[in-house]
Amino acid sequence: MIPKNAVLFVVDIQDGFDEPHFGNRNNHEAESNVARLLAAWRKSARPVMYAQHHSINSDSPLHPSHPGVAIKDIVKPEAGEQVFIKSVNSAFIGTDLEDVLREKGYDTIVFTGFTTNYCVSTTVRMASNLGFKTYVISDATAAWDTVDHTGKTHPAETIHEISLANLHDEFATVLDSESLLAELEG
Repeated sequence: MIPKNAVLFVVDIQDGFDEPHFGNRNNHEAESNVARLLAAWRKSARPVMYAQHHSINSDSPLHPSHPGVAIKDIVKPEAGEQVFIKSVNSAFIGTDLEDVLREKGYDTIVFTGFTTNYCVSTTVRMASNLGFKTYVISDATAAWDTVDHTGKTHPAETIHEISLANLHDEFATVLDSESLLAELEG
């Protein structure tokens, strides 16, 4: 059961991820699934928060000097929804996210966003280690192909599935958007 004050947390869904720089991705429906969750979340008067990555690499599409740093229009924050600016994988590092969550009495966080194996996973793991109850929405997250230490490319879908498997029952409960929407509407 998702409590009334659970936070929907949108991680790094930014225009720059559409750049060829990042390569092939899975789950091209992630943004529309997050948009549906946002609509239901806002309708239920639950809190929404965001992380926005500001790369320190000036060549990155997510560097503040590039238009790709912008949060995608389909999931844009509304007035009063806090955005935490970060330059590392975890939204807890270099921000006051933990303080804000604790001050407001929010102990449950539902995660969506990019990328499943980097910023989503790192933030979820930290949230869990800090004592927050965490959920990850499997079809409201996405991953990209990843090249390992030997030069082998692993497909985005495999990276996504393994990342979710590593989080489930250890750091979070993994659900799909339909299950979450059914709970919100029920």
